[in-house]
Amino acid sequence: MDVGAYLTGYADGEGCFCVSFNKSRRHKFGWEIRPSFSISQNGDRAEVLKLFQERFECGSIRPDRSDKTLKYETRCIGDLVERVIPHFEQYPLLSGKREDFQRFARICRMMHADNHLTREGFERIVEIASKVNAGKRKFPREAIKL
Repeated sequence: MDVGAYLTGYADGEGCFCVSFNKSRRHKFGWEIRPSFSISQNGDRAEVLKLFQERFECGSIRPDRSDKTLKYETRCIGDLVERVIPHFEQYPLLSGKREDFQRFARICRMMHADNHLTREGFERIVEIASKVNAGKRKFPREAIKL
């Protein structure tokens, strides 16, 4: 069995590529950009979360207070760029989630190259992120001002 293909199929249904923004006084433009990849699962099926953690050699598994499931999550830009993104490029997603992934990957690579530290790069990331998992957000694009 090809575990890589299995994990991608699982992520296509249950995974989330997310880019969130939090107000922050310690970040250059007053906002922290937080990309993350996560998978949630009921506790009695935690073995699949462990497979993700073993395959990517990063991230953590923790209880998700919002719905009483377990969540595998990784937020480290280096791990996202060097481990998670290459996996999904080798084993592509097949659903519409693929477009979210491509935007997510672009943002992570921009951050890995420190583009988020320039005004132009930060604004571009905000624009791209507004199209990742479009919907209700804590801070809509219009609220993230420099």
